[in-house]
Formats: sequence, C-alpha cells, structure tokens
Amino acid sequence: MTLTRITATGTATIPPEIIDWLNLKPGDPINIAISPDGKVYLEPAPKAAQIDVRTLSGCLYDPDRKPVSLAEMEQAIVEGAGESM
Repeated sequence: MTLTRITATGTATIPPEIIDWLNLKPGDPINIAISPDGKVYLEPAPKAAQIDVRTLSGCLYDPDRKPVSLAEMEQAIVEGAGESM
C-alpha cells in the first residue's frame, strides 16, 4: 500500500507504480467508486468514454447520397413508426 496526501485544493497524486499498473497516460479519464464497506476503487474509464467526438466529424458524410427533403424525412418517420407496431 502506498501513502499519498490530499492537497489544499482536494487533489491527490496517484503513485507512479499504480499509473504504470493501470497503463494510464496523462489526460486519461478514470472511474473512482466507493463500495458499501467504504473501500475506494480506481480503474481506467472504458474506451468509449475516451473518444474525442471531434474526431468523428464528417464520418457520416456520403458525397454520393442525394439530399432528403423535410417532407421525405417526415414520411420515412411515419412509415417507420407503422412498421414497429
């Protein structure tokens, strides 16, 4: 067990051996949870939580797809709702 202290601003330094064990890098999100018996658990956040949404810009763009009018969208919604009933 490694001892660390809380600073006046409420931060604590994660010891290097734990950072290495969890394979954490600067900026990585982590989950911290408290169990009913008072133990604190720290783990890397799931990879989905680490996706920068800015990297997704344009991923759905298809230059060959023709634009759809609002009326066509509304018709597709009506037809889709009818299929689910």
